[in-house]
Formats: sequence, C-alpha cells, structure tokens
Amino acid sequence: MTSKNRIDIDGTLPHQINAPSFKGTPIKMKPPFINSYGVTIGDSYYTSKESPLENWSEETDPAIMSGSEWVHPTNDIGWNTLENHELLENLKQPERSEAFMHPTINTGKDAD
Repeated sequence: MTSKNRIDIDGTLPHQINAPSFKGTPIKMKPPFINSYGVTIGDSYYTSKESPLENWSEETDPAIMSGSEWVHPTNDIGWNTLENHELLENLKQPERSEAFMHPTINTGKDAD
C-alpha cells in the first residue's frame, strides 16, 4: 500500500470518531491485507463483493467468517472500546521533558 492510499495518519484513524491513537505506543499501524476469500481487511470499507456477507444464502455456514483472517490488528472495531483505549494509554512511553539535561549532574542547581 502506498502512502497515498494509507488510511492512518501519524498512528491514528481520524475517519473513525472513537478510534484510539497508537502514537507513542510500541504498536505500529498495519496496512490492510487480503484474506483467503479475497476480502480486503482493514481498509475501512465494510462491503466487498467477495465477502460471504454479500453472497449469503441458506447454505452459507457462518463459521467461514470466524478467525484471525477476518480481524485487522490495528483497524478493528474492538480498539474503540474504553478498555482498549486504557490499554494503549498504559503502553505509551512518557515524553521526555529533560532532553538537554546532564544525566548525572544537576546543572540547574543554584542557577537562579
């Protein structure tokens, strides 16, 4: 997927109102993928002519739509839950505000 076709911006999915931010966490946004049914997963288009949902009949076994090949690791509705937002917040690395401080000597001591 080229950067022109990406749906994420700086670790976020801005087109989803409740989507979390992965920015500052060790989790990196993953591109959409095509599963064994030819359905693109994670592109935020929720219909696909290849999907069993679009070709449903009485003979269709719902189990064919279960498993990890139907779940995107970073663009999934499950990330929009409060519990998963909290999980990501706990994974965020604290921002360093002392970027120019000496690691062992307090250079600000008695400076003012």
